[in-house]
Amino acid sequence: MKHIFAKGSNPESPTFLLLHGTGGTERDLLPLAERLDPTASVLSVRGNVLENGMPRFFRRLAEGVFDEEDLVFRTKELYDFLDQAALEHGFDRDNVVAVGYSNGANIAGSLLFHYRDALKGAVLHHPMVPRRGIPLPDLTGVPVFIGAGRNDPICPAQETEELAGLLEGAGASVQVHWEYYGHQLTGTEVQAAAEWVRKQWP
Repeated sequence: MKHIFAKGSNPESPTFLLLHGTGGTERDLLPLAERLDPTASVLSVRGNVLENGMPRFFRRLAEGVFDEEDLVFRTKELYDFLDQAALEHGFDRDNVVAVGYSNGANIAGSLLFHYRDALKGAVLHHPMVPRRGIPLPDLTGVPVFIGAGRNDPICPAQETEELAGLLEGAGASVQVHWEYYGHQLTGTEVQAAAEWVRKQWP
């Protein structure tokens, strides 16, 4: 997968797996990682699927309707890529925290839904429920931050609450931060995520 890796100055800090939104690239979330923890290593990945020329991490059938078969395939592809990238770049595979926005947050959520040891934690900005009706792995001790919009037209508030409930039901420790600016990623949401990250990995 096309990606950027930048080694951080603190080996104790997590490696941030950066996952962009629809139409983004592996450069989009680099400033966000800098805000969350400037000492952390960064693995920023570009989605392998194109929708009208726009990179995404998996196909969808319509707005808000995921192609589940492709989602499962692409989630495994990303999971396997993380194993390879850890060997190639020499970071701790057990200390990876996903930071995703929109479509990127959805594939990060899918990693949590499908693999017990995929991530040490996750910062999900405006995610949806990746799949319904499947048993989740044991996520005990996995911290998850969800940034959401009360009036997000793409991801309704009840979707956020459902996702938080599913993750908590699997044992994850979830904090939801609410904004009132629709689907966009705001400075105050990033600030809340940064404060949360500092508490988790001081």
